[in-house]
Amino acid sequence: MEEETRVLVVDDHGPARHTIANLVRRHGHSAVECDNVEDAFRAFDADRFDVVLSDVKMGVLGGFDLLRGIRKRAPHVPVVLITGQASVSDAMGAMDAGAFDYLSKPVEYVPLGQLLRRAIEHHRMVLREQELDEPGEAPPPELPSIIGKSRVMLAAFKRVAKAARGDANVLILGENGTGKEMVARALHRNSDRADKPFVAVNVAAIAAGVAESELFGHRRGAFTDARESRTGLFEQAHGGTLFLDEIGDLDMGLQVKLLRAIQERTIKPVGGNEEIEVDIRLVSATNRDLLRRVHEGRFREDLYYRINVVSISLPPLRERVEDIPQLASYFLARFGAKSGRRIPRLTDEALHALERYRWPGNVRELENVMQRSVQFCTDGLVTPDLLMLGEDELLAAVTSENVDEIGAAHLPAVGSHGFLPLRDKMELYMDEVIEATGGNLTQAAKILGVARRTLQRLSARRKHPA
Repeated sequence: MEEETRVLVVDDHGPARHTIANLVRRHGHSAVECDNVEDAFRAFDADRFDVVLSDVKMGVLGGFDLLRGIRKRAPHVPVVLITGQASVSDAMGAMDAGAFDYLSKPVEYVPLGQLLRRAIEHHRMVLREQELDEPGEAPPPELPSIIGKSRVMLAAFKRVAKAARGDANVLILGENGTGKEMVARALHRNSDRADKPFVAVNVAAIAAGVAESELFGHRRGAFTDARESRTGLFEQAHGGTLFLDEIGDLDMGLQVKLLRAIQERTIKPVGGNEEIEVDIRLVSATNRDLLRRVHEGRFREDLYYRINVVSISLPPLRERVEDIPQLASYFLARFGAKSGRRIPRLTDEALHALERYRWPGNVRELENVMQRSVQFCTDGLVTPDLLMLGEDELLAAVTSENVDEIGAAHLPAVGSHGFLPLRDKMELYMDEVIEATGGNLTQAAKILGVARRTLQRLSARRKHPA
């Protein structure tokens, strides 16, 4: 008869611990509860356990301390870490330290059951084969701009953590502003190539006529302006990681040469005859549907499969709304500390507005909004009028009677408390930024987080009202 599976559940928060233990029992397993790491060690030493579920943050000793202790005692026992504040650093740290998997709270019945089945089967297989894993390295440095505890981000964290230790080419998928380059840097910093160069280039920003020279270099006299030989990006990244952003915009002719460079691990500079060996890990990124472009004949199928050995998808911010409070607080703290002022706090109305907004610019736009809010916050509170969310919503706010759509209805009337209407607040802000940039609309638009043409249109409306 098969022995009953025993699970050790460790969490200093009683209700959470009881809930997880009851879920374990509902799946037909035995659960033993401990509220601290010391008691967990004593229980583990005194009895047999097949799986350990532990919260990350507890008292003096936390989940990582428990993980390290279990790894020393019985490295074949799967340890699953659970947290309410998931981050890519914790996910990578958990994988590196030898955790079997990583869960975010609240723990749900079906995902827990699936995880327990995998962990139990893994435990049995390892016992049969007597192949014990070695402890990993210390957790990598924090990457706070890729934080979040949503299920979709947790899945992305796990993918990054697993991919970082390999050497396969990686394709990162996601809209602009989701943090694709940050993920590329995380892959490099946590790989065996970390002490070698990380070279990043936005393919879409390279002029078509010089793209080959940028990537592969050129020899003196190769073309009219080639007065000196130049080392290309492939050669600059030798031994390290080459990050090609917006690879979906790569010219078809150059795709052939890129494919050859990946396959042969050699390049030929423009105007040169020699083959140069290059050792790189290629990480690419795109906001486009590459498979669709393959079907349309705009992207080579063979190149697609070469760059997409491992894929990592980053969700847009509108699909991870539960991460907005954590991200917003981080950016407020960061910019508040830089400014030397008191770190401001979001009002409930402002947070509600952030959660309702669609975030076309994703995390990058949220960062911009929080930086702007810190700059213009005077009383320690970020209210909806300081957010000025997006150019389309901004234009709607100053022309529409239905201002409640962006939270402006929460502002007191001018006559009652002396607050400015949103339209006037926006115009004063625009004036200050334009003045600060010496009338340079391009720089002002960049600071405001809107397109230059939008700023021109707003300025024109003020000068020539209808």
